Amino acid sequence: MSVERHLDGKVALVTGSTSGIGLAIAHGLAKRGASIILTGFGDEQLISKLKEDFTSKYNCRVDYIPADLSKVADINELFTSVIKLYPEGVDVLINNAGYNHVCLVEEYPEEKWDDMVAVMLSAPFHLCKRFIPLMKKKGWGRILITSSVHGMISTAGKAVYSAVKHGVVGLAKGIALEVVDYGITCNTLCPGFVDTPVTQKQIKQFVQDEGISLEQAKVDFVSKRQPTKTFIEPEHIAEYVAFICSPYAAQITGSAMPIEGGWLSK
Repeated sequence: MSVERHLDGKVALVTGSTSGIGLAIAHGLAKRGASIILTGFGDEQLISKLKEDFTSKYNCRVDYIPADLSKVADINELFTSVIKLYPEGVDVLINNAGYNHVCLVEEYPEEKWDDMVAVMLSAPFHLCKRFIPLMKKKGWGRILITSSVHGMISTAGKAVYSAVKHGVVGLAKGIALEVVDYGITCNTLCPGFVDTPVTQKQIKQFVQDEGISLEQAKVDFVSKRQPTKTFIEPEHIAEYVAFICSPYAAQITGSAMPIEGGWLSK
C-alpha cells in the first residue's frame, strides 16, 4: 500500500530517537517524506546503523546530533547545530526524550527529581522557545510532546513521573493557544504501556518483586492496567503521530491524546 508523502520538503527533529517510541516516530515521519534529525544516546556503531537504515528505506536525508537534554548548554548546542544544517529551522518538533524512575516520594533522590524535570519538562520548553519563532516565519509547524497516561492520572511510585508528564500537558495547551494564528499546532501524546526498553526494564523489576516468570509478568503487568491486555506497539504510535503532523490535522491542537488500550475507561 502506498503512503502519502505529505511531509516532502519538511524537516523533523525527534528527541530520544535512537530507540523505542522516538525511533519509531522518526521512521514514520521519514516514510512520509521528512528529512530527519536524530538525537539521543548511542555509540558510533549504533548511530551509523540507524542512519544507514533510514537512507536505505526512505532515501531521505538523516542527521544525528548528540545532546544531553538535561543540560541547557547542550540544548543550545543542539539548536545551533540544527540551524547550521537548516537555517530556517525545523517544521516538525517531536519532544520525546524521557525515562522513568519508580520510587516513593519520601525515598526519591532529589537529584533524580531535578534530572526528570530537566529532561522531560524543561527541555521541551527550551526547544519550543527556540524553534517557535522560526516556525512562525514559515507559517506552519507541528509540535508534539510525549506525555503519558500518567499525564492524565497517577499511580503510587510514579508521583514524580506523573508530575512531569502532567506538566507538559499544561505546557502544550498554553503553547497551542499562543501559536494558533501561525499555522502551528501543539499537542501531547499520552500512551499507556508501550513495548519499549523502558517498559521492559519495569517488567524485569516486576518479575523480581512478584517472583514469577518473565512471560507471566508480561501478561500480569499489562492486563492489570490496559483492558486490551496487550502492549501498544511503537509503530502504532508512529502512525498516529504521522497523521497529527499532516495537513489533515490542522484543527487538532492543544489536545492530550491518549493511546492506552482502554486504561482510562476503567
